[in-house]
Amino acid sequence: MNIIALPAFADNYIWLLHDQGRALVVDPGDAEPVLNALQSRGLHLEAILVTHHHPDHTGGVAELRAVTGATVWGPAREAIPAPFAALKDGDTIEALGKTWMVLDVPGHTAGHIAYFADDVDGAPLLFCGDTLFSGGCGRIFEGTPGQMLASLDRLAALPDTTRVYCTHEYTLSNLRFARAVEPGNEALRRHEHDCAALRERGQATLPSSIAVERQINPFLRSREPVVRRAVQAWRSTPDDDVAVFAALRQWKNEFR
Repeated sequence: MNIIALPAFADNYIWLLHDQGRALVVDPGDAEPVLNALQSRGLHLEAILVTHHHPDHTGGVAELRAVTGATVWGPAREAIPAPFAALKDGDTIEALGKTWMVLDVPGHTAGHIAYFADDVDGAPLLFCGDTLFSGGCGRIFEGTPGQMLASLDRLAALPDTTRVYCTHEYTLSNLRFARAVEPGNEALRRHEHDCAALRERGQATLPSSIAVERQINPFLRSREPVVRRAVQAWRSTPDDDVAVFAALRQWKNEFR
C-alpha cells in the first residue's frame, strides 16, 4: 500500500492511498491536487473518507465524486457534501481491501470521526483529521474540553505502533509549545530535532505514531505531574483532569 501526502492550501495534507491502480483519499479540501495525482499515477479513485465538515477538508468532495464516481463516507452528525454514506461510532467499512473502524472523536467539531485499520502493511493506521496532531491537538470549536480529552484518551489507547496521519503540517509549531510545557523532556527534544531536519529537506513530519505522541504530546500527557505543574504555573486552575486540560488548550491558544 502506498501512502502519499498531497499538500493543499497553506498547510493541509490530503492523504492518498493506492494499491494496484485503486485509490482512496482522506479529507480532500481541494480536488485539483487529487485529480493531478490520480492522472499522473494512472489511478482510479474508489473512496473518499471525510473526518469532519470544515471546508478545508470537504471542499473537493463534490467535484471528485462527480468526476470519479467514488463512494463518499463521512460523519453522520455533520453536514458534508451530499450524497454520502453516514458513519457513526463502531461502524466498519471496507475500502481499498481494508477494514476501517469508525471512532467518534468529538471536540474539534461536534461530530468528528476518525478511521482506524489494524493492519495496513503490517502495522495499524489512523486517520484522525484535526483531533490529534503531532505534538498537539485541534482547537475546540464545537465540542467541550471534556469531549476532546476523552477523544484523545481513546486515540492514545490505540496500539503503540499505530501510524498517525493527521491533516495539517503543524508539527514544529506544536513542538515549540510542547517545549514550553516540558522543557526537560528529552524525547521531545530529539523529536523536534528530527522533524526540523525533515522540514529543511521539504519532507512531511508525518506520520507520527501513538508511541511517539504519548512521549512528546502535552495533550496526551496532561495528567503527568510535570505537565500539571507547568499548567498551574501558567495559570492557577482547579486540580482536576478536565480543568487542567482546558487550561492547557487555552495556553496553546494564547501561546506566541
